[in-house]
Amino acid sequence: MSKITESARGEQCTVRIPDVCNFNPETTVFAHLNGGGMGMKHSDLHGAYSCSSCHSWLDHGYAQTLTGRNIRDLLHLQAMVRTQEKLLEKGLIKL
Repeated sequence: MSKITESARGEQCTVRIPDVCNFNPETTVFAHLNGGGMGMKHSDLHGAYSCSSCHSWLDHGYAQTLTGRNIRDLLHLQAMVRTQEKLLEKGLIKL
């Protein structure tokens, strides 16, 4: 695990999907954006702090709703921006 993925422990979920998020920081992990390639993940710069419920929804739960991939990706990208702000504050990424 990298310092960035480890930094998710105990953090609030930045994905916060309505009617899905459990708001439990004890379940928060780092969720990489989808689309890194077959069997690969995006870099740690491309992800978000996600509770277990939102992470499950991002991985496959959205498909069981009327929500399409575009909405899933938009929600994940918005969370990525919120997470990057936290990573900047923690000094884990720099401009």
